[in-house]
Amino acid sequence: MSTFFDFDEIRNLTIGTIESVSPSEIKVLLETNAPQNVAINTGVPTHFPKINGYVLIPNETGAIVAVINWIGIQYSNYPIRKGFRDFELIDLPFPLRKMTVTPLGILKKTKENNFEIERGVYSFPSVGDNVILPTDRQLNAIVENPDGKIEIGVSPLASNASIKVNPDKLFGRHLAILGNTGSGKSCSVAGLIRWSLIEAEKNKVDKDKPLNSRFIILDPNGEYFNAFDDLGEKKVKRFAIKLDDSEDGFDQLKLPAWMWNSHEWISFSQAAPGAQRPLLLQTLLDLKKGKQLQNSNLVKVHSFLTTTRNNLNSYLGNIPLKGSEYGRFMEFSSVLTNIRTDIDYVKNEYIPSEPNGLMQAYTTFGTDYNNLLNSRTWNSNGKSGFNNFSFEDVSSIINKLDNVISLISSEATDICKINPDTPIFFELNDLIPYLEQLAENQGGNILQFVQMLSLRMRFLFADERLNGVVQPTDDISLMEWLNLYIGANDAENGQITLIDLSLIPSDIIHIVVAVLSRLTFEAVQRYRKINKQELPTTIVLEEAHTFLRDFGINGNICLETFERIAREGRKFGLSMVLSSQRPSELSQTVLSQCNTFLLHRIVNDRDQELVKKLVPDSLSGLLKELPILPSRKAILVGWAFPIPVLVEMNHLPKEHRPKSNDPEFWDIWTGKKDRVIDWNKIVNDWQGSQSAETEEEDLL
Repeated sequence: MSTFFDFDEIRNLTIGTIESVSPSEIKVLLETNAPQNVAINTGVPTHFPKINGYVLIPNETGAIVAVINWIGIQYSNYPIRKGFRDFELIDLPFPLRKMTVTPLGILKKTKENNFEIERGVYSFPSVGDNVILPTDRQLNAIVENPDGKIEIGVSPLASNASIKVNPDKLFGRHLAILGNTGSGKSCSVAGLIRWSLIEAEKNKVDKDKPLNSRFIILDPNGEYFNAFDDLGEKKVKRFAIKLDDSEDGFDQLKLPAWMWNSHEWISFSQAAPGAQRPLLLQTLLDLKKGKQLQNSNLVKVHSFLTTTRNNLNSYLGNIPLKGSEYGRFMEFSSVLTNIRTDIDYVKNEYIPSEPNGLMQAYTTFGTDYNNLLNSRTWNSNGKSGFNNFSFEDVSSIINKLDNVISLISSEATDICKINPDTPIFFELNDLIPYLEQLAENQGGNILQFVQMLSLRMRFLFADERLNGVVQPTDDISLMEWLNLYIGANDAENGQITLIDLSLIPSDIIHIVVAVLSRLTFEAVQRYRKINKQELPTTIVLEEAHTFLRDFGINGNICLETFERIAREGRKFGLSMVLSSQRPSELSQTVLSQCNTFLLHRIVNDRDQELVKKLVPDSLSGLLKELPILPSRKAILVGWAFPIPVLVEMNHLPKEHRPKSNDPEFWDIWTGKKDRVIDWNKIVNDWQGSQSAETEEEDLL
């Protein structure tokens, strides 16, 4: 027997013996003299027995900590004792109290004569072993995390002992906060951030320097916008869509279109894979390379030559024969004719006199191209056309094209590194005209397909709510964006970035969230690549079920981004906090990567079943309490705490809570609170117009 307890202590605290043992459940037969409702032999009066209470099972390593998940009475017969056989007593049933417990961990004694708990059980008890009540000191040791730094609440089942967590474990691995509306989920999100920053402020090494922390909150409903007002503008950055320049208290959300990668552009524009997608990608590549050249004429020449080379390459692998593929041959002939016309036009309009022999190389290319077409041209009875082209013909022209392109590329040493995903500035207004020009050069019916794509993008960019985001009046560089949205080392750039997405159009909000998250991920990824160490950053996604659903065949770019963050983010210091009221609608890939769960009240059967699959089977008894948890109560389970524990979250003052209160129907109905209705103001705001009365006031 371990020296963890002496024999007198075990005898005084014993409440029963073990009846059966399995890895997930231990059945206990309570002693007839075990406490009925209150135990007074543990140092302080303790309620016993009660569901989710703790008991100890002494063993050779210390004591197994187990949680009670079932209590009941079973009727058993009195044993017929020898001395009473002659009296022919009736064998009447009598009640035996029993309970089942689930092992959680091992409580050990330290060298300082204190106690600490270790996760997991590796030495199980045997039938007949004693089950005892923990003393007050031991009970506190069970729920008090030895490496905890941030107090998030108390344990109502352990004499309201403080529940502290280590931020390295809470935010170092992904966290999911799940619960129905009104269960306190949003307050927990705001509280965890607030309590973490307050505690970090107390423990700063240099009191004169700001905290080097980063929380990015993606808020689709604008709930958190005023939750951190007391921290000051220097610590909190707010971004939202500005419909009116007079609006203050936040900055215009900027997510310029040139920062988007090719996948996001394809998702945004819904470009079809046949003709639309390749042309869109080529447009992005040409515009970004053109910007790097810093010469508008060279941009146009480079774009024209690149497009020409791509057109020729598309036919190089399968030179069409006039007889077998007449339609394809005619299309190819049309493209060649258009190129000949454009060559002369570009030479006269855009070729500079002498940058690195460009004029001479371009003239040679144009001459060779004309000679090729003339050698294959036929004329008969007033009609003309082309004979078959050989592989060598087209290949030779492409080689000459590459020579000219290389001369232009030498103007910018880094141009070869540019791809459609490189975040290089270009004018958004140039994108659609250039795309249509590319399509026109292709010949055939390509332009018709691209015009549908152009119309869709024009419609989306025309939306006032989106235009200021993707094409801001005052543009922002990539470095400025990173400083503002992720944060720098000075207080002016804040520790909390609040992004209100409530006015983003529903058909584009997934793209905006995906771009914001992807830029954050790639920024911290490159930070580690350059600095050889992580930059701890936390991205918080409210209403996660809205963005992390699997849309099947159509895909979900937002889901793809967060699945990548879920799998790889921790390596680069990027963690995510997901808040959702419908866990069953969340991606299983993302949820499976969460290591800590804070579970508030969950009523829906499907959601309960999913949660049970995410946590160990041994906790099924504890999770049965999910449907009846009151507000502010939650079950903390996972990496951030040694054992699963029921937490009463710290109280969050009303002014610090997110705006997610239930509407007050009764007070409005009865007139206790007023609601003035002026639909005219709402219509004007909705339609983006002013009433005649307002206009007259402005004139006066």
